[in-house]
Amino acid sequence: MYGLVNKALQEMVEKQFDPTVWATIRADAGVDDDVFISLDAYPDEITYRLVGAVAAVTQQDPAAILHDFGRHWVLDTASKHYGHLLQASGRTFSQFLQALPNFHTRVSLMMPRLIPPEFACDNIEAQRMILHYRSTRVGLVPFVDGLIHGLADLYAVAVTVKVLPERSEGPGHTAFEVAWVDKVIS
Repeated sequence: MYGLVNKALQEMVEKQFDPTVWATIRADAGVDDDVFISLDAYPDEITYRLVGAVAAVTQQDPAAILHDFGRHWVLDTASKHYGHLLQASGRTFSQFLQALPNFHTRVSLMMPRLIPPEFACDNIEAQRMILHYRSTRVGLVPFVDGLIHGLADLYAVAVTVKVLPERSEGPGHTAFEVAWVDKVIS
């Protein structure tokens, strides 16, 4: 994964906890890097170890950490670094989800060693769809769930996300039923 991912995890942790907690997390994860270079690629194992250490040090479930990280990624990291791409990828929540394949294609132009997940939508209705997620990386379904919730916040919709039972579409595939309604602003 790119250093931007590890930097974003660090930012999330430092925002939620005391910044000195990050040093403990790095030490527990066996990560010597003091600074991650945003556009340098790092082994995925480093990110997995950091997430595990965050869970251990903060005594939280790793899935909850990944979910929070997905929301943080959309609302903080992506908004800061890819705001123009977010805005160009859809005026509505539904449009954005349907444009995810193109979004990752554009990001790949900036990050040539990126190994993005694949997304596809089907059974699209006015406020419901099935979002298919495929990745060679294991264990990131809670992160994707957090991404969806972060996008819902960004687009001011209330969302429900349900992971559908395994389908016979091979390893690395997860289908989400995503339903939403516009938030009532008072």
